[in-house]
Amino acid sequence: MDLNADVGESFGRWQLGDDEALLPHLSSANVACGFHAGDPLALRRTCELASTHGVVVGAQVGYRDLAGFGRRFVDVPPAELEADVLYQLGALDAIARAAGTRVAYLKPHGALYHAVSQHPAQAEAVVRAVQAFGGLPVLGLAGSPFLDTVRAAGLEAVGEGFADRAYLPDGGLVPRSEPGAVLTDPAAAAEQAVRLATSGEVRSLCVHGDSPGAPALAAAVRAALEAASVPVAAFG
Repeated sequence: MDLNADVGESFGRWQLGDDEALLPHLSSANVACGFHAGDPLALRRTCELASTHGVVVGAQVGYRDLAGFGRRFVDVPPAELEADVLYQLGALDAIARAAGTRVAYLKPHGALYHAVSQHPAQAEAVVRAVQAFGGLPVLGLAGSPFLDTVRAAGLEAVGEGFADRAYLPDGGLVPRSEPGAVLTDPAAAAEQAVRLATSGEVRSLCVHGDSPGAPALAAAVRAALEAASVPVAAFG
C-alpha cells in the first residue's frame, strides 16, 4: 500500500507543514508545482529531501490560485488548463531531476481534484497534458469518474483513499467547511487507513501535509498498516 502526502507547499516566508519530519514516513510525495503553492526553492528542497529518503515524487497540479491555495473552482478553458498542467509537470520534473529523482506520477490538487470528476472537459484536459508529457500514472479518488477517463486514455489509474478525511455515505469526502471533515486524531486516522487499505478498492492512502500534526498522523498510519500486515511501498 502506497502512503502519500501533500508536500512542498511553503511559499517564501510563509511556511506550511513540516516536510522534513513528514517525508520519512511516506512512500510517495505529492509535491506542489507552484500554481496553488510552493516556490522554486521550496520545491527543490522538497525534492532533495524526497530523494534522500527514497520517496517517489509526484506532481500535484492545481489551478493558478495561490491566494486560495487551489481550493476554489476555476472555470478555466480546457486548452488553457491542459497547458497549465503541462507547464507544472515540466517545471517540477526539471527540479526533481536536478535533485536526483524525477516526476513519477500526477495527482490533481484541491478544487481541481474534485472538478475532474464533475467536469468531463477539465478531466480530459488534465489527461491530455499527461499524455503530452509522455504518460504517467494518475492518482484520483477511488471509484471516481475521473479514473474512468484516465483508463480510457490508456493511462494507469491509481485509486486513492484518505486517512485524514471524513467520508460521505456515497464515498465522497465531507466538505472542509463541515465540522469533522478533517481527522486530527492519529488513532482515528490509523483505523480508517487500515479499513481502506484492506477494502481492496485503493492502492494509495493520503495524509494531508497541512493537517494539524501531519507527521504524527503519517507515523501512526504507517505503523498501523504494518501491524495489519499491509506493507508500505510506492505503487510504481
